[in-house]
Amino acid sequence: MTDRPAPRADLDVVIVNWNGGTLLHACLASLASVQDAGSVQVILVDNASRDDSTSDLPPLPRPLRLIRNAENRGFGRACDQGAAAGDAPAILFLNPDTQVAPDALRLARAALTADPRTGIVGAQLVDPEGRTARSCARAPSALGLLGRALALDRIGLVPPHFLLDWDHAEDRAVDQVMGAFLMIRRDLFRTLGGFDPRFFVYWEDVDLCTRARAAGFCVRHVAGAVARHLGQGTTRQVRARRLFYFLRSQILYAGKHHGAATALAVTAASFGAQVPLRLALALARRAPDEAAAVLRAAGLLAAALPGLVRSLLARPTG
Repeated sequence: MTDRPAPRADLDVVIVNWNGGTLLHACLASLASVQDAGSVQVILVDNASRDDSTSDLPPLPRPLRLIRNAENRGFGRACDQGAAAGDAPAILFLNPDTQVAPDALRLARAALTADPRTGIVGAQLVDPEGRTARSCARAPSALGLLGRALALDRIGLVPPHFLLDWDHAEDRAVDQVMGAFLMIRRDLFRTLGGFDPRFFVYWEDVDLCTRARAAGFCVRHVAGAVARHLGQGTTRQVRARRLFYFLRSQILYAGKHHGAATALAVTAASFGAQVPLRLALALARRAPDEAAAVLRAAGLLAAALPGLVRSLLARPTG
């Protein structure tokens, strides 16, 4: 008698790990307890972690698929790797610093498949104390990008990126959901060419949602699907590089979607406004380590400018 192959999963869950430690273990434990867990295939892509976080992982109904990268390839590239390793009709990109409620995946997938025009759905993200995180955002316009780079959102002259004025308590169409919990139709993900590999980390979810809406699909927030999200659970250990990649990706997004002039203006605002403001706030808080991280991030961005220009000139399919 031969063993029959397991039926195809209904959902592939792709987790990109980098030194996730106990956060990753808690995330996998929550996935093991979801409703219909046997129809969920978890694919873990480890970006050269050094903390032994992929050892002694919690058991799952389906055997975990583990991809080990010899180097940190970035979030978007690793997500693309994980997606290519599965074949389920829907893909959930899930951060390792999340824990999903038992019915979260079922409710999110039901919302995704209820209307063929829905291409991406996100969940209700809550912080460790159970408070709702404002996790849905506006599509960044050229003026909005520049205004927020100049910190004009802090004084109300331009709206903030995230929908801070909405309680996230109802299902509705939005411009963007966070990549911490982003579920997408596989055929749409394939059509879009996956994540744009130029975004090492940050803004790749904004870019993907922008392209999905441009292709005629809706992005929806699903309030009933709940996931606990720590936020910056792994990147907080590298503050300088975290800020560097945020600023770099912001410039890339500006150039890709709004042209070279907008990218140049956002670059100038990064050095002329964002860095000085962050430095001043760190000094006001008497946080010399934070101030030093801001200065290191500015140095990294300055050194990366030639390569950033080349990336802006390149036009991948995504």
